[in-house]
Amino acid sequence: MTSRTGAPARLGAWGFVAWFGIVALLGDILYEGARSITGPLLASFGASAALVGLVSGIGEGAALLLRLVSGPAVDHSGRFWEWTIAGYVITAVSVPFLGLASALWIACALVILERVGKAVRAPAKDTLLSHATAVTGRGRGFAVHEALDQFGALVGPLLVAGMLWLTGDDYGPSLLVLAVPGVGLVALVLWLRRQVPDPAAYEDHPAAHASPGSVAHVDRLPGLFWAYAGFTALTMAGFATFSVLSFHLVTTGMMAAAVVPLLYAGAQLVDAAAALLSGWGYDARGPVVLFSLPAVAALVPVLGFSGTVWVAAAGCLLWGVALGIQESTMRATVADLVGPGRRATAYGVFAAVVGVAATLGGTLAGALYDVSVTWLFVVVVALELLATVVLALTLRRRGAG
Repeated sequence: MTSRTGAPARLGAWGFVAWFGIVALLGDILYEGARSITGPLLASFGASAALVGLVSGIGEGAALLLRLVSGPAVDHSGRFWEWTIAGYVITAVSVPFLGLASALWIACALVILERVGKAVRAPAKDTLLSHATAVTGRGRGFAVHEALDQFGALVGPLLVAGMLWLTGDDYGPSLLVLAVPGVGLVALVLWLRRQVPDPAAYEDHPAAHASPGSVAHVDRLPGLFWAYAGFTALTMAGFATFSVLSFHLVTTGMMAAAVVPLLYAGAQLVDAAAALLSGWGYDARGPVVLFSLPAVAALVPVLGFSGTVWVAAAGCLLWGVALGIQESTMRATVADLVGPGRRATAYGVFAAVVGVAATLGGTLAGALYDVSVTWLFVVVVALELLATVVLALTLRRRGAG
């Protein structure tokens, strides 16, 4: 297999997916390790809870909404590797420098900068990965990538927690140690680019080889994509966040605060397993497996806000199931709905839809929880039923097309 640049790919499609998954693993060790202590770190500089919330909100907004800019920019430039590398370099630099921050404003700026790095790389990275999954199977390829990614999300916070214990809660060395996976991350992504200079060569699609500025790059996103985005928005708007679930567990006295991180780690492991199962199911049965997502999302609050600790814990683990499907199989579906020429744009839009809907969903769950848990159940189930109808209509339209 030879790329359009004339340089042959030195890795098969599965090799590319696996190594790209290790890149994601190192990236998650880096930034999830830092994010696990962002609040206490800013508090050590004298930040109020309001400021911590504001900085976190600005960062998450940047990570999601800036993709509306980076996605089209990637498609028009055609420089997928450059955007991917730039985003990872921003993260690899900003996170360890948090350990050297000497003032609150510097720490706040670095927290936001790390999220900007995510926005810079994500649409390009997902597009590069989508080319290889055309060979491995969309569901399987994205599932393996997500499973490796989640392993990093587990290791990172544990590494930082261990360093804090060893150093007596000294944030400096606990964050500086993350420079090690940061260096490995940048080195690996540069090596991977040399091995596979043009991942589009994996995909047998004319638009995958189109030059920037061609017709493939200016076509509008297809109507099916927007219908699918509507299904996604409804599903995520009814998806209770882990923060609200854990709030319930602790404030009702069912679980000590120190146990919550262990439950969260368990949810991450369930996330990885669910990604693999739904990914394989997607390749075997098609997008019909997505009907499982609103069903699971509807059960999360029903179990998670129970008054029985083991039932509520099961609801939190189901939250991990829904997250695993959303972060793997739903991303795989985008690649099947949108051609390569507009795929980075689609991933940017899709991330923004997920982010806004998830934010609204978390806000809705928290507000309804304070009013009536029964009404919370009713509203969430109604949203997920509506999402199921939208998905059914979308798949029928796709089949008719």
